[in-house]
Amino acid sequence: MLRPLRFEDWPAVHEWARRPEVCVYQAWGPNTLDETREFARVAAQAWDERPQQRFPYAIVRDGRTVGNVELFLRSEGVGEIGYLVHPEFWGRGVATSAARELLTLGFTEHGLHRIFATCDPRNVASAAVLRRLGMRHEGRMRETHLIRDGWRDSDRYAMLAPEWRGAVDVPRPSSASRPDRDAAAGS
Repeated sequence: MLRPLRFEDWPAVHEWARRPEVCVYQAWGPNTLDETREFARVAAQAWDERPQQRFPYAIVRDGRTVGNVELFLRSEGVGEIGYLVHPEFWGRGVATSAARELLTLGFTEHGLHRIFATCDPRNVASAAVLRRLGMRHEGRMRETHLIRDGWRDSDRYAMLAPEWRGAVDVPRPSSASRPDRDAAAGS
């Protein structure tokens, strides 16, 4: 489901990055073609940087790029995740599944102790994704980003490695037993 984001993904990325409903809670967007190309160029280059601090992935479903997720190494033992999904795929568990893979990569391959994410408190769908992952709400940071309608607050969610290890063995509910509501953007 995840593979490194490539520059050639920019047309697919633009399909969601240009939409107002996707970036309503973001400090960026809606993107122009040039802004999306620049994002894809910089994201693709991140895979060649040493030491690598940014791990941008494309979310691929049935051969189609439908979103992107990123793991950022912030400080010793600490990472941050973020995600964006095309609106056609909202509510289908795409963001949850992709973010769960990022948690696994962060805790296993990168040996992180703590992984956090932030979201606008008004983005209830993104907050639900983070809670579904087992991340704990740690609090609200006031007026952290200037967006189109003014300064926004950010809710912070986090998970520690021991919590993740304990959650790995817990069976996940099947998609048939509960509707999965995904978010447009997890930041």
